[in-house]
Amino acid sequence: MDVRRTTPTPRAAPDLPMHRLQVPLPHLLPFAIGSFDAIGPLSRAGFPHRHTFYEIVHVTGGRGAHVLDLVHRALAPPQLCVITPGQVHYWSESDELAGRVVLFNEDFLLGNPQDLAALRALAARPAVGLGEHTGAVGALLADMEHEYRTRAPGYQGVLRASLHILIVRALRAFAPDEPPAVAGRPAELAAAFTRLIAGPGGVRHSVASTAQELGVSPGHLQSLVKQATGRTPGGLIRRQQTLEAKRLLACTDLTIRQVARESGFADPAYFCRFFRRETGMTPGEFRSRVDGNHHDPRIMSIAATAEGP
Repeated sequence: MDVRRTTPTPRAAPDLPMHRLQVPLPHLLPFAIGSFDAIGPLSRAGFPHRHTFYEIVHVTGGRGAHVLDLVHRALAPPQLCVITPGQVHYWSESDELAGRVVLFNEDFLLGNPQDLAALRALAARPAVGLGEHTGAVGALLADMEHEYRTRAPGYQGVLRASLHILIVRALRAFAPDEPPAVAGRPAELAAAFTRLIAGPGGVRHSVASTAQELGVSPGHLQSLVKQATGRTPGGLIRRQQTLEAKRLLACTDLTIRQVARESGFADPAYFCRFFRRETGMTPGEFRSRVDGNHHDPRIMSIAATAEGP
């Protein structure tokens, strides 16, 4: 299989590269699994980048750190790292990184709100230690790769079911005493709202525009999102705007004016006041305190092709 992670041509103002999943017949199987080497050298990318797809990495060996949305966490294999679309991540000073990589688009999950919510909960941590689930997760991933490569009749269904089991086991390892998320309309709407504001350009949305796009009234959106998450839609948008601004300040050379625009603010002065209120420091102060690791836009962010099914 030819598995690629590509980025578009960089814009005039260097932004974070966006990797897209390219697999044969993506409308039938927007999914891939394999070793770091099989997926491609840039599965070990040491520069900040984003994905349009989900990635679950089972790290079984190696040294260094995984950096996810500016949080550094030293590798301690075996562990899972979960990256959702729009998050910024990279491997820092990694050496002999080994394990399996699972890549898939949201379509592959068939819109399952519980799995999507679980993935976002897992992605809030730079890594999930597996503990007593280590053996089961390793065996499950080996079986998934076998199904993927042999493509026996019904393999798509087996892979979807196995991915759901993987997500559940990871969530158990992350929060073993936490009850399962409650399904229903509030959870579904909250998951759709969260994906919308976390996607490309999502921070430019208002509560009213997201409600319109989701086909509900602003009041209904407010009620159900608060019921499912404990936070208001406006509060979640502000949190996402702050996170996006931090990503761009730390990982790009965009000016403060450009960061403001990309974070959903037309007025740079208002953006600076907003950022200081949310973080306790100005955008310039924040940028000066983080260690920059900027991507050189002249470097192609395309993984080498790999043989597969």
